[in-house]
Amino acid sequence: MPNARYLHTATLLPNGMVLVAGGVGSSGHLSSADLFDLTTGMWTNTGEMNYAHIIHTATLLPNG
Repeated sequence: MPNARYLHTATLLPNGMVLVAGGVGSSGHLSSADLFDLTTGMWTNTGEMNYAHIIHTATLLPNG
């Protein structure tokens, strides 16, 4: 994982990847989001959210 974190969300996406967002890391509250590809074991940074999120929820919508 590019940024070690806790108090984050991890959401399994329809394409088999896992979206990990927010949480707390060594630098404080995180606004970063990363994708984990289960087939390759590789992480990809997806960019930054507008605000850091901790102890939040994530809901996969029907349209993905």
